[in-house]
Amino acid sequence: MVHSTKQRLLDAGLAMLLEHGYNDLGIQALLVATDTPKGSFYHHFKDKEAFALQVIDQYMRHVHAGLDVCLGDRERPPLGRVRRFFEVTQQTYRTQGYMGCMLGGLGQELSGVSDVFRHKIEWCFSEIAERMALCLEEARQRGDIPASSDVKRLAGVLVDCWEGAALRSRLRRDPAPLNTMLDFYFRSAVGSCQ
Repeated sequence: MVHSTKQRLLDAGLAMLLEHGYNDLGIQALLVATDTPKGSFYHHFKDKEAFALQVIDQYMRHVHAGLDVCLGDRERPPLGRVRRFFEVTQQTYRTQGYMGCMLGGLGQELSGVSDVFRHKIEWCFSEIAERMALCLEEARQRGDIPASSDVKRLAGVLVDCWEGAALRSRLRRDPAPLNTMLDFYFRSAVGSCQ
């Protein structure tokens, strides 16, 4: 079980990384927000980088839980399950008031200066795409998308398009780019089979 102080720091860190990004995340502000002594932070985390990497792990646990719920919903067809994941994710963005993906934001901020974060975030996106590809394969086998479809490529393009739309949504503080992207993607993927 995760120590409650550590979990409190991770929870607050997630919200702060979403709002401020990595470079503007102050450890002192985190300690004040969580009423945690400095020594307790360094008891649980070697440094700010180690802390942020664990926040990313926590974020990914939430992403995987969402994937499990949406992609495991056998009441919906496979393409409906994939789309539902992104619709639920968009609702989460709205709730957070951020309108974008933390991974995308951190990737843009840090990929040019930190190989550690660049590799970690790319791994996260690859994990999401792999899960999507499994559901798209099911859609391919059902005839919902063309039999010749490269589902891994389709999944990668879906994640790439989503991240671009998430950036535009964050910049505009408007969900329209996310909705437009989903409509375009699923009309294109399904439309070629009809």
